[in-house]
Amino acid sequence: MPSYKTYSIQDESHLAEVASKYGLTEDQVQTLHDRSVAAKSTAYCPYSKFRVGATILSNAGQFTDGANVENASYGVGTCAERVAFAKAVQEGIRGFSAVGVAADIEPTVSPCGACRQFLREFRTVETPRFIFNIKGDYVVLTPEGVTVPPPLLPVTCGADIRC
Repeated sequence: MPSYKTYSIQDESHLAEVASKYGLTEDQVQTLHDRSVAAKSTAYCPYSKFRVGATILSNAGQFTDGANVENASYGVGTCAERVAFAKAVQEGIRGFSAVGVAADIEPTVSPCGACRQFLREFRTVETPRFIFNIKGDYVVLTPEGVTVPPPLLPVTCGADIRC
């Protein structure tokens, strides 16, 4: 398993640095954290009890939240990331600046394969993904840093690249 640096949402010096690096404001990064954590409270997870919340930021500055929705038939459940993107896309939103995902565990979660492919359809490879753990610590997943998780395929499929 690759190692990667974990930061704290309370570390204002790093928050300013990472926000600037990705063309975001500190408030936007803080809002990604706060809303993705809050979205966990709406999760429907009576089987696993594993709450996940997600928030996406559009290029126009709109935030959209989602939470995981389970089903007794696990395969038909929906992850928080896909719920958030589906809500945004259904509202006509296209173009996204950042993704936030929060779960009740430490260390941070990693998006599943289905979510990685789903996110790839609606965001650029450069779009930062802020992955928050239960303590508010986070990692930023981007191509120039550590790619955790790695792409599923050597060339990821998306609207710009058909497989």
